[in-house]
Amino acid sequence: MPTTESDEHKALRAAVSALGKRHGRTYDREQLWSEAAKLGYLGVNLPEEYGGGGGGISELSIVLEELGAAGCPLLMMVVSPAICGTVIARFGTEEQKRDWLPGIAEGTRTMAFGITEPDAGSNSHRITTTARKDGADWLLTGRKVFISGVDLADATLIVGRTEDSRTGRLKPSLFIVPRDADGFTRRQIDMELQAAEKQFELTLDDVRLPADALVGDEDAGLLQLFAGLNPERIMTAAFAIGMGRYALARAIEYARDRTVWDAPIGAHQAIAHPLAQAHIDLELARLMMQKAAYLYDAGDDVGAGEAANMAKYAAGEACVRAVDQSVHTLGGNGLTREFGLASLITAARVARIAPVSREMILNYVSHQTLGLPKSY
Repeated sequence: MPTTESDEHKALRAAVSALGKRHGRTYDREQLWSEAAKLGYLGVNLPEEYGGGGGGISELSIVLEELGAAGCPLLMMVVSPAICGTVIARFGTEEQKRDWLPGIAEGTRTMAFGITEPDAGSNSHRITTTARKDGADWLLTGRKVFISGVDLADATLIVGRTEDSRTGRLKPSLFIVPRDADGFTRRQIDMELQAAEKQFELTLDDVRLPADALVGDEDAGLLQLFAGLNPERIMTAAFAIGMGRYALARAIEYARDRTVWDAPIGAHQAIAHPLAQAHIDLELARLMMQKAAYLYDAGDDVGAGEAANMAKYAAGEACVRAVDQSVHTLGGNGLTREFGLASLITAARVARIAPVSREMILNYVSHQTLGLPKSY
């Protein structure tokens, strides 16, 4: 794994940063989404033969991080090109690839991702959304919660469970559910967190889907699921690192300019050292994110799983600390709309909570990496 970025990655980072700075913190989501798509950034990870850039999650994470560092992250990048685009590119039929990937790359079509359920939480093994055969069709029934951007999406990639004909056990399977499918309804969740992408509860009441709505092999199970979840964790890390960098940059600028007792407040170690520590934490998290992306793009799903979870954990913690210290550096000004930091206090928590809590990541590392026994 390279420990320094290539010239191509540096150039991509600089170009996306310039785009983000043109839009800034008060960005219009639709305008930025459209411009990023036209420049090829939204589909940079998708195959060239389907309109993408031919890169991987390494490149896509750079795009999201730099947009976040400019104050204008596009959360649906985590979902549409990273999760859904990756799953379809790896496991979809030729028809599914032709139908979805060009539109996802162009930004003209988006896809949401539905896995979380009210009674399952972080335990994907307790998912109760089920799909059963009815002739050549599938009937999908269940509920999902905290699903991002469903109102913006043309379809939702739903994680359901089908019965294994050999064992009778339920196994995870992925289905493309069009937004206008009969029996597929949504209810917006009233969130304190203000974001362009809204959260929804979904209800699937015997939603009838054709056989080709199934993505990939019915028997692939967890392999296909984690093909989407590992990029999700890597991109969440990019989202968090970008947010932390944005907050830190505002605090550094303020600490350089704000003068009290004839000296900039940044000259005092009580101000400077915590900001330096926040920068170190973000840089360390980025290294783990880059490792996870490298392993994933190299086809090492097992190694990427461990690294992606660690990257998401490290980035979430670093982001919360960076935002908290940045607001604290500005004092009362850190809570004003003028400086744009107060809203990040709540937003930063998302990186700790979603798409998987830090406690579940610690469970994963203790069980999978350290070989310790489970308590549940």
